[in-house]
Amino acid sequence: MLGHALQAASILELIATIGQIERQRIHATLNLDEIDGCFADLDLVRGAARSSQIRVALSNAFGFGGVNAVIVVGKM
Repeated sequence: MLGHALQAASILELIATIGQIERQRIHATLNLDEIDGCFADLDLVRGAARSSQIRVALSNAFGFGGVNAVIVVGKM
């Protein structure tokens, strides 16, 4: 877990996303203790990271000042 890295937040998010693809492990969602009933069908990762087959991942970056970026990365 990191504090807000301002301008570097987007690249840190991208590095974490690429790392998950390389290691084939999905990070757990921080502070996800209870799942609301309307989200029960989603495959949410809570508690600890888990192994998974990852071919493509989406990295969303939203920062101060209206910085919004989305990038899709994949394994060839």
